[in-house]
Amino acid sequence: MLALALGGCSLLGGGKGEPSTIYAPDPRVTLDASAPTVRWQLALAAPQAARMIESSRIAVRPSPGELQVYRGASWAKPPPDMLQDALLRALEDSGRIGAVARQGSGIAADYKLVMDVRRFEADYAGNAVPAATIEFNAKLIHSRDQFIVASRTFRHAEPATGTEIGLVADAFSRGMEQLTGELAHWILGAGDAHQREEHPEERS
Repeated sequence: MLALALGGCSLLGGGKGEPSTIYAPDPRVTLDASAPTVRWQLALAAPQAARMIESSRIAVRPSPGELQVYRGASWAKPPPDMLQDALLRALEDSGRIGAVARQGSGIAADYKLVMDVRRFEADYAGNAVPAATIEFNAKLIHSRDQFIVASRTFRHAEPATGTEIGLVADAFSRGMEQLTGELAHWILGAGDAHQREEHPEERS
């Protein structure tokens, strides 16, 4: 059944004239009341990733040790860019941070976020339907002395509701929403804790 589900939709390659559907997940994240409000500024460095993840092709892992791509489908942006866009919008919309922008935008950032995207693939893992599997490491760095304030690896596997690529793309959107919320909370919390250590006189 797995072979039938994968057949014709996940083979690598395809001719130049092959029609392609472009998927553009649009995760929307709302931070809850537990997230602290901070006054410092954050720069987002361009996420790092392997060449396969940097691609706009949608990766699928039908079995351990085997990586293919869905034929006739692509992402509107490479996964690292999608993750950064989702985080930037979540922090901006939250109103809980002094300022946040991509590195190189010109803001005087107190902290910098560095991300290494390790996985962004539909993984069957022996199941009948895949899970949108996302994994990345994040480091929050204090800009003044380049000290790593905190480091954490985030992982999430969001089951798709079917094998169709549209349903798999929906699972990626839900997975990014989940992880972006976790990441945003972690950034605000870790930075706030570091600020309190740096400036104990400001504790209430």
